[in-house]
Amino acid sequence: MEQTTKSRRCIHHHLLCTSHGFPPYRLVQDDSPESPFTFNSRRSVVYGTKGVVASSQPLATEAGLEILRKGGNAADAAVATSAALNVTEPSCCGIGGDAFCLFYDAQTKTVKALNGSGRSPEKLTIDHLRQRGIPGKKIPVTDINSATVPGAAAAWVDTVEKFGSGKVSVAEVLAPAIRLAEEGVPVSEVHAHAELIKNASPNADEMLLKGRAPRSGEIMTFPTLAKTFRAVAEQGKDGFYKGRVAEAIVELIQSQGGVMELSDLAKHDTTFVEPIKYTYLNDVTVYECPPNGQGITALLALGIIEQLQKQGIIPNLLEMEHNSPLYLHTLVEALRADSQWYVTDPDVVHVPVAELLSEEYLAKRAKLFDPKKTNPEVVRGNPVASTDTVYFSVTDQWGNACSALHTSNYAGFGTGAIPKGCGFTLQNRGSGFSLDEDHPNALKGGKRPYHTIIPALATRGDDLFLSFGVMGGYMQPQGHVQVLLNMLRGFTAQGALDAARFCISAGAPDTDAAKECAAGDINSEVYFEEGISLETVQTLRDMGHDARHVTGLGRNMFGRGQVIQKIVDPTTGRTVFAAGCDPRSDGHAAAQI
Repeated sequence: MEQTTKSRRCIHHHLLCTSHGFPPYRLVQDDSPESPFTFNSRRSVVYGTKGVVASSQPLATEAGLEILRKGGNAADAAVATSAALNVTEPSCCGIGGDAFCLFYDAQTKTVKALNGSGRSPEKLTIDHLRQRGIPGKKIPVTDINSATVPGAAAAWVDTVEKFGSGKVSVAEVLAPAIRLAEEGVPVSEVHAHAELIKNASPNADEMLLKGRAPRSGEIMTFPTLAKTFRAVAEQGKDGFYKGRVAEAIVELIQSQGGVMELSDLAKHDTTFVEPIKYTYLNDVTVYECPPNGQGITALLALGIIEQLQKQGIIPNLLEMEHNSPLYLHTLVEALRADSQWYVTDPDVVHVPVAELLSEEYLAKRAKLFDPKKTNPEVVRGNPVASTDTVYFSVTDQWGNACSALHTSNYAGFGTGAIPKGCGFTLQNRGSGFSLDEDHPNALKGGKRPYHTIIPALATRGDDLFLSFGVMGGYMQPQGHVQVLLNMLRGFTAQGALDAARFCISAGAPDTDAAKECAAGDINSEVYFEEGISLETVQTLRDMGHDARHVTGLGRNMFGRGQVIQKIVDPTTGRTVFAAGCDPRSDGHAAAQI
């Protein structure tokens, strides 16, 4: 009873404060009974009145700030941050991967989306893979045929040219990353635990230190990666998709039995698309990139939760005790959506986005929910845990926001294959295809695969509210929903990331558990982070969940997010950006002065 009363008091305070655009929290700790919030974070919120960069690596954050100081906007700084992350976290991201972003244009008050994912080689077919002796429903993540055309380089160039301020060039934007790669960067603690790159090519030494993985604090240089960046800086997209780099990619892939050709790279293009959105409780509109990205999963979950409340099946979720058994049970069941069937390349297969997000369909899905136990009829996609991606967020002094230009390798270092003289690994996004010919996401030449990368933005009306995201494979839509709801409950930007999370997971790609989940097992394990009580986890087990408790380094499965919130100082009317960075990462948020 006492908790319910406190929750209602929190919601009242949240609504009162947010009606003025100001965050519902106090700047100093106040543990009195009348205080609706206390300071429980190990980090403070970072505030700024100009640009803010929040990323998983401090050096990458500084690269973004450098571009903001030169007059670049959020899009320009996002590309600088992305390239720097390639140097500081090469196991998670790189120019050999793909990129997506959402851009909030403060002048037009519109949200724009960029799909920078690459396609499969034209000659790659299911028959070809069967002839190579590949069984099952997926391309193994270690097979070179899982390498699709890398889309990041084109996405970087197109983001600067399409969304940038026009005050800085691509060469200027890439300069901080080139400097880091040439001068060297000390390896950070979290990243030092990353998996050693595979001996997938004869060029592994380009990303090793004297033939081994670097240790925490040791300095790594990447001269061949700097050379690749310089080619893009000087020649634009042609510096990557034609000439030396393209030839090295094709030579490596074909030497290992792949079928990618120079023409596959030469015809790659970025797609500017209309973002998909859902307005939750007539309050906040959440934007995601459309399929072939999995952002629709987060929107489906929000729609199902709203329908559960409308139908009176659950009380107002924001008034429930946070991370209580019913709260967690509701979110887990809502996220067990069937989106993987529909997440595919819309240029090849029709994706019924409007129908999936319609009130009629969401109401039907909500009727499957049982507040007392799991429902075996709630079928979902393949929630595989993977944290080998980066997310970051940038805002600028003009009020623009860029979320988030991931450059993901997918699993670990991707394929682990390093084109000679290029300094990066090729992604293995092709393992996101289905090898079932009747599946909408079935492999086909020149097709984009199911993609886990999903940045997010949220607005109130047409004003920016949040630029946010949580990296981590299939954890991403789960993280989006959990962090967003934390913000709507009145958590600070930092507190929303600090809060314990859950992850519906079948393990890493190619594990037996993942294969069972892909086959339709709805009882795959659900992991709950320390901070969620053992009693709550046991209650969820009693409700039918295969619930597990996770501590220590295993917490990396819960992803690493960043949040930048736009608020308005009620005294002066000036915009303030409030930012948080996930404590599960090495990074931080920093504000421009």
